Formats: sequence, C-alpha cells, structure tokens
Amino acid sequence: MSDSPSEPGARPRVRVSVRVRILATLLLAAGIGMAVAGATAYLLQRERVLATVDERLTTLVSDAKTVAADSGATTLDGVMTAIIQRLRPGANESSLAIIDRAPALSPGGSVDFRLDGNAALVTRVVSETADGDVVRGTVTADGRTLRYIAAPVQVSSDARTGSFVAAVDLQAELRPLTDAFTTYALVAAIALVAVGIVGWFVAGRLLRPIRSLTNAANRITASDLSERIPVAGNDDISQLTTTVNGMLDRLDDALTAQRQLLDDVGHELKTPLTIVRGHLELVDVSDPADVAASRDLAIDELDRMSGLVTDITLLADSGRAGGFDLAPVDIADLTDRIRAKAEAMADREWVVSERAHGIVDVDADRITQAMLQLAANAVAYGETAGGRIELGSALDADAPDGGQLRLWVRDFGPGIPLDAQQRIFERFQRGPSTRGRGPGGSGLGLAIVSGIAAAHGGRVTVDSQPGEGATFTIILPLTRGTT
Repeated sequence: MSDSPSEPGARPRVRVSVRVRILATLLLAAGIGMAVAGATAYLLQRERVLATVDERLTTLVSDAKTVAADSGATTLDGVMTAIIQRLRPGANESSLAIIDRAPALSPGGSVDFRLDGNAALVTRVVSETADGDVVRGTVTADGRTLRYIAAPVQVSSDARTGSFVAAVDLQAELRPLTDAFTTYALVAAIALVAVGIVGWFVAGRLLRPIRSLTNAANRITASDLSERIPVAGNDDISQLTTTVNGMLDRLDDALTAQRQLLDDVGHELKTPLTIVRGHLELVDVSDPADVAASRDLAIDELDRMSGLVTDITLLADSGRAGGFDLAPVDIADLTDRIRAKAEAMADREWVVSERAHGIVDVDADRITQAMLQLAANAVAYGETAGGRIELGSALDADAPDGGQLRLWVRDFGPGIPLDAQQRIFERFQRGPSTRGRGPGGSGLGLAIVSGIAAAHGGRVTVDSQPGEGATFTIILPLTRGTT
C-alpha cells in the first residue's frame, strides 16, 4: 500500500536516499570541476603548441630567404637545392621544393614523413601561392594533420616559378600533451572513485544520527516516549539530535502529566458517582422524603463534579503561557483591586501590608485569579470570622536575574506541617491539613496558582510554622520592562 495516492498510470516515484543524493552531488561537482580544469589546461597548452609550431614555420621561411640570398645561385634549381640541403627538417617536420607546379626536391635521408607524394597538398600550395604571398594552412592527408607554410621562390634570371613548403605533423606535436591529458583523465577517474568510496562512508557516518532518529521515531509510541537518541560530536547533526531529545523530554513530561491527571480525575469522579449510584439504588420511591433527600444529595454531588471539571479546565489553561495576555500593569493599583475583591469572600480583617510602586508586564486577570485562590485558602484554613489576613506586593529590583515581583497572602491560622508543605501544590491532595482542598473543594486550587506563576516564568513558595500561620508568595521575574 502506497503512502500517498497517485494518479492512474503515473510512474511510481523512485525514492533516493539522502546519502546517495549527497554522494551524487559531491561526485558531480568534483567531476565537473576536474573536467573543466583539465579541459581548460589542455586547450591553453594546445594553443601554445600551435603558436610554437607557427613560429617554427615562420622561422623556416625566414631562414629559407637567407639561404637563397647567400647561395649565389642564378637558377631556380640551384636556389631550391641550397634551401633543401641546408634547412634540414627537425622532428615531426618535412619540406618540399615545388618547381613549375610539380614536386622537384625533397630532403634526403630519413625524415618523419614526406610531402612529395601528397598531390593534393602540392595542388593546394600552387594555387595559394599564385599571387606571390606567403600562406599558412592546415591539411589532413594520409592520416596526418599537417600545419604548413608555403613561400613563393623566384630568381630574376630564371623564368620558372617555384614554392618552398615546410610542414609540421600536428598530431605528433600534440601527442605528449594528449598523452598527459589521458593520464590526467585516468587519475581523475581514480580520484573520483576514491572520493566516492570515502564520501559514502563519511556521509553514512554523518547521517547515522538521522537514521537513529528515524528508527527511534518508528519505535516511539504514544504509550512509551522513554527512548532517547545518543548524542555524538558537536556539529549540526548533534545539535539536531539534542533538540529532538529535548522535544521527546517535553512530550514525555506532557504525556506523564496527562496520565496523572486522567488517573486523578478518574479517582475523584469515582467517589461522587459511587455515592449517587448507592443512594439511587437504595431510595424508597414510595417515601417522598427519601426521594427528596436522595435528589438533593445527587444534585450536590453533580455540582461538585461540575466544579471539578471547571477547576480542571482552569488548571489546563493556567499551564499555557501562550494563552496569557501580558500587558503593563500598575502593581499598587492591582494590589488594591485584589483586596477589594477579597473583602467579599468572608468577614475577615483584610489588610494590605505593603504595595509595590511600578509598572510590570503581567496578565492582571490571571494574577488576580491566583491571589484570590490564595485568599480563599486563607479564609478556609486561617482564623475564624474577624481574623486578620494580609495581602501585599513588592518589587525587588536588585534581586538576581534582573529583579523580581513578589505578591503574597498571609494568614494567622494553625499553619502547615513541614512534611506537607511540598505536597500541597500537587493535584488532588487530601487530608485535614492539606492546603488547596477546602470544604467541597477539588484539591486543584494551589496547583492552579502554581501553573499561573509558572506560565509567567515564576514560582510559588510557602513559609509556615505550625501554630504561626502561613505566607504564600508568588514570585515573578522582571523579564519585561518595569518603571
């Protein structure tokens, strides 16, 4: 079964691994670079060889003129004989004297090649020198590519016409260069093979973390995020591996928290459901009073479950920093507004012990929600009616990490045992001394406060001694501008 639908009749897409693509790109770039470098060097050297050949031919014509002038011969035959005899052809060279449109003289002894048997060259030279000009040209004959120069020769006392021809075998002249380029091409091919082999292993080593990442991702399931990818080296791939491991840590933490929340919710809902079911099973439908009592109890338990769902929603929202609306807030004014709202909770002596004077970027609604939750706990666990509850705020600009904002609620009740001070911020805590679970409460109050503080980049602390009350403090870093 294919991963994605394809059009009928469409060719299946061939999957090419990143390793192959990297290696192919590397070899293509190296091959093109070697080819361009080799071809450029070859063409430059070839032009130099051809220029050298032309210089040699020009020198031969110049030398032929000198020989003709120094020979003292009065006939065309004598001049041509002197030229052919004194200008002995070198390696890959040959010469020919043409008199009256026919080959007349050629070098004696051993030469690399001869021109007197090349009728096409003779005819071409005679035609080109008819105007009396020195000409150069290239001709292919008998399997050779010849670069030649032809100069007309005339003697005033001889009415005949003649031409001196010198030629160089270009293939023989270029053979060392061609052999060198062939050797270069062979070495380049071997080098490409070596680069391919080394590149294959290097690419495999560099991409090994990605393969491990792929295998780990395939093994990871929604129920098990414990596997991590080993980090090796200090390059981009290792940074990617570290980032992915960090993402898996966050996912694992989120999954663990989700499981814990679901377990806690299931446990908390089980009790009211059991109570409602038990009373409904035992209700005497013929007794109006029993029916009314069971109805009231069922409604009370349903209200408690509804409150639990509401608190769970608040807890989830409190942990999402992106859902907060941070804006500049006058902390002194915020403190007074929180006190005014807290006064409506219960008959207590509400006192603002200190006010922070400054503007801080916070979510005023969320901070108010957290402080009122702490105030509700102080009412539930502090002194009875008329007791004193203090609220306050302070800016510590000289604190480490750029300063901090503190907001607190203090009661003068029985306090919190030392062994319970860490557990009170956990969800669904039970027990008569556990904060965050007042009468009919869900046990999520302090967890919500902790979540709101964490979403601001801060934390919640408690300072309490048995019999001396408790002070809950929200500490927020001044990560944004304050005035």
